[in-house]
Amino acid sequence: MVTSILLVGSLVAGCGGDTAATDRGTSGRAGPANGEDATQVEAYHVRPRSFEDFVEVTGTVEAIHDATLSAQVGGTVVRLEERGTRIASGGLVAQIDSVDARASMVQARAQYELAKDRFQRQEPLYRDSIISALEFQGVRSELTQAKSALIQAKKRLNNTSITAPFSGTVEERFVERGEQISPGQEVARIVDVRPARIEAGIPERYVGEIEKGTPVEARFQSSAIGTVSGSVSFVGSTLDPDSRTFPIEVTLPNTEGTLKPEMVAQLRLRRSVVDNALVIPRVAVLRDEMGTDVYTVRRFSDSLGVVQNQPVELGSQYGPRAVVSSGLNEDDRVIVVGQNNIAEGDTVNVVQLHDRLPGLDNEVVSAGKASAN
Repeated sequence: MVTSILLVGSLVAGCGGDTAATDRGTSGRAGPANGEDATQVEAYHVRPRSFEDFVEVTGTVEAIHDATLSAQVGGTVVRLEERGTRIASGGLVAQIDSVDARASMVQARAQYELAKDRFQRQEPLYRDSIISALEFQGVRSELTQAKSALIQAKKRLNNTSITAPFSGTVEERFVERGEQISPGQEVARIVDVRPARIEAGIPERYVGEIEKGTPVEARFQSSAIGTVSGSVSFVGSTLDPDSRTFPIEVTLPNTEGTLKPEMVAQLRLRRSVVDNALVIPRVAVLRDEMGTDVYTVRRFSDSLGVVQNQPVELGSQYGPRAVVSSGLNEDDRVIVVGQNNIAEGDTVNVVQLHDRLPGLDNEVVSAGKASAN
C-alpha cells in the first residue's frame, strides 16, 4: 500500500513540472508576476518634434580690411601714429617731410601761371594772323607742359601724407619718426576687424545645402567670447582638389573688437529643419550585421512591460539625436537606459518614462512609475 502512494505522488509531481515549463514566455525566460525581479529600465515616449540638422567645421578669423601702407615718395618721416590708434577713413597715419614737395609745387604753379598768361596774350594775335600757327603751337605746348608739371607737384605733395583707406587700427609700424624712407617702402599696417570674417571649407557632399544667408553659430575657446551668431556671406563656386571642400565666408558683427585675426572658431551651420519628425536618442539604437534596431516596451501594466525588438531606418542624425524614417510610431516607448541588459520577450520595470529627450532637452522629465497608454 505504501508503494502505491509513493508512485502516485511521483506522477503528480511530474505533471506539475511539465505545466511550469509550458508557461514560460517565447524567449525561454519566465516572466515575473510582479516588478521586483524585472530588469529596471528607462524609456522615451516618442512624439513628433522639430529636428535641426547641422554641419560642423573649423574656420579661421580674418579681418575684412587689412592693408599695409607704403610710401609713394621718399623723405623723412616726421609723424607716425602709435600702434593701437583708431583712425577714421581718410585720417592721417604718417607724414613725410613736405618742405621740398611744397616748394616744388610753388615753383610749378608759378610756371603754370606764366605759361597761362602768355597763352592768353598770344591767342588773339593768332586769331588775327599776326603770329604763325607754328609760334602759337609752341605757346600752347608750354601751357600744357606747365599744367602737367603742376598736377605732378600737387600729387607729390599729397603723397607726403599717408592716410587710412578705411577706418581701422594701426596694427604695426615698420619705420620710426625721423627715419629716411624710399618710395615703395612699407610704413604701417592698418586693420579693421569690425565686422570680422571667418573662412572655412565645407565638404563637397554638402554642395547645394549651404548657401548665402545660412545661419551660423561660431564657438571660440575664449570664455570671454563664447558663442557668436552670424550668417554665411559668401559661398565659393569651386572645390579645392586636395581637401575636396568648397570655401565659405561667415560675417560676424564683432562690435567690441574681441575677435582677433587667426583665431580658430568651431562653426555650426544649419543644413535643414524637419518638422514633425520622430526623433530618438542615438544611444537607444542597436546595430548589427542585419541593420539597426531599438527595444520598445509593449503590453504595459502599471510600470511593467514586455520587451520587443523593433527594426528601424534612420534618417538625418546630428549629435546625440537621430530621426527615425520608418519602424516607429507616435506614442511608442523606446528603451534608452538598460537596453544592453535585456532581450526580446523580457519583462521590464519602467522606472522612468521620459516625455523629453533625456539629457538633450532642458525641460524636466517625468519621474516615478509610467502609466499605461
